[in-house]
Amino acid sequence: MGKYFGTDGFRGEVNRVLTSMHAYQIGRFLGWYYASPLSGAKEGHKPRLVIGKDTRLSSYMFEYSIVAGLTASGADAYMLHVTTTPSVSFVTARDDFDCGIMISASHNPFYDNGIKLVNGQGEKMDDETTALIEAYIDGDWAALGLDGDIPLATGDRLGRIVDYAAGRNRYIGYLITLASRSIKGKKVGLDCANGSAWSIAKAVFDALGAKTYVINADPDGLNINENAGSTHIEGLKKFVVENGLDVGFAYDGDADRCLAVDEQGNEVNGDHILYIFAQNAKVTGTLTGKVVATVMSNMGLFKALDELGVGYETTKVGDRFVYENMVLNNHMIGGEQSGHIILRKYATTGDGILTSIMLMEAMIEQKTTLSKLAAPMKMYPQVLVNLRVADKEAVLSDPAVLAAAKRAEEALAGSGRVVLRKSGTEPVVRVMAEAATEEACREAVDSIVRVIQG
Repeated sequence: MGKYFGTDGFRGEVNRVLTSMHAYQIGRFLGWYYASPLSGAKEGHKPRLVIGKDTRLSSYMFEYSIVAGLTASGADAYMLHVTTTPSVSFVTARDDFDCGIMISASHNPFYDNGIKLVNGQGEKMDDETTALIEAYIDGDWAALGLDGDIPLATGDRLGRIVDYAAGRNRYIGYLITLASRSIKGKKVGLDCANGSAWSIAKAVFDALGAKTYVINADPDGLNINENAGSTHIEGLKKFVVENGLDVGFAYDGDADRCLAVDEQGNEVNGDHILYIFAQNAKVTGTLTGKVVATVMSNMGLFKALDELGVGYETTKVGDRFVYENMVLNNHMIGGEQSGHIILRKYATTGDGILTSIMLMEAMIEQKTTLSKLAAPMKMYPQVLVNLRVADKEAVLSDPAVLAAAKRAEEALAGSGRVVLRKSGTEPVVRVMAEAATEEACREAVDSIVRVIQG
């Protein structure tokens, strides 16, 4: 991670960590960079960048700041308006943009926001480019090969602002074409988290013939993720049972995550979804490579994949690392327990709405319910505690903390494991234990937390 950019962009509390000036500087840099030799651009190239945002109150402020920076540097800014993160990746790659920008803090509360960047292939921006952005923000002209600030565009070199809602509509059309089977008559619940999915998900499922029931699709700028969506799935579980629905899908603020609820009201998390996709691919003879999960995935997933005869690999936490492994090794299914699911045949990033469509495909293909598809994967008890700390690196390198983690894992006697890691986007250390019983998990986690808290 860099000084400003973490594993999923530049994220933090609005006007405390992430300010409108940061957004303007990012726009200024990107508008210049994609016309400069540093990016490999040909002389005279006029950059085109596409921008989307979620429903946060601050997203408009950051959008205008970024656009001001882009156009001041001579780039054209194409505005998708409120849309999902995966749609920005799709449009960037499909319509040959130099770069895509998404303004969102994903599952965080409204008072946080973030700036996510994707390259011309719709993939998360590389560390080398974000390091240059950070150098510009800090005024390190030498790192950019400059004697002073980036020049401002003048005359006819100024950038234009283009309304590009058509790009979002094309993404909706793309999702609809991916469904190969009718879901006419299926009763589907959607929890849009008062975020980006509210303007897209229902349109997709209506077009596919579902009887669509929607909650948390009334954004006011302040209620994104508030007791809603994939981080607060209790409401959808109740909604599915009370309305006798066949299935429910919960998205996060920018709809790159999806968790599901089966017809009985049980949560189907990202690990279940990975198993279902692997099992369906094996049944249909379309499985390519292994399943890529992270170190935080449940042991139950790995045991179920072993029984299925499907191989798997694990990476550090972060869908970026999952995707990099998939590309390097030609794997097609990957993701995280949190619901970031990547289906590389169709997308370069996690896509919540795509995930829900493909879960419906598996149900229809096998003529069964979601509960039966998920049943073979048994979750091991898992306890996770998130601790806000002043210095994540100091905590994770503290000999006393490391010793406590080692003692806790030894106490599990090979029947469980302990994972200690930092958040890539928040000042948080995560302590997780997995074991045969919840009591054993809790004892392991508590023993480590006590040492961290002193």
